[in-house]
Amino acid sequence: MAGAALPDRSALVASLRQMIAVLETERQALAALNADALICSARDKQALCDALAMIDPQALDAETRGLAETARHLNEVNRRVRNLLAANVAARLDALGGVRRGPRATYAPLRV
Repeated sequence: MAGAALPDRSALVASLRQMIAVLETERQALAALNADALICSARDKQALCDALAMIDPQALDAETRGLAETARHLNEVNRRVRNLLAANVAARLDALGGVRRGPRATYAPLRV
């Protein structure tokens, strides 16, 4: 953001630390399969993302850049865990009901 005001550094550090805490809570909720905690984490992450969206990346110093990188890494780990859980559920559902596929659509020239 060109011309954006510099953020209050202490508020930025607090927001990034809070994001890290929320991501750790989300990881615990994923491990426990706690849907209510996941919903709360998602809401908290969105609110923090909205607040952090106004920050110009050029305004970050070494500490805040490190905190942002830690949060990015935790979010990536949580994304992978969510994907593994979703794949596991899909595999279990397929095993229970069998894979049901409709007829394959094929395209061929119409022969008269």
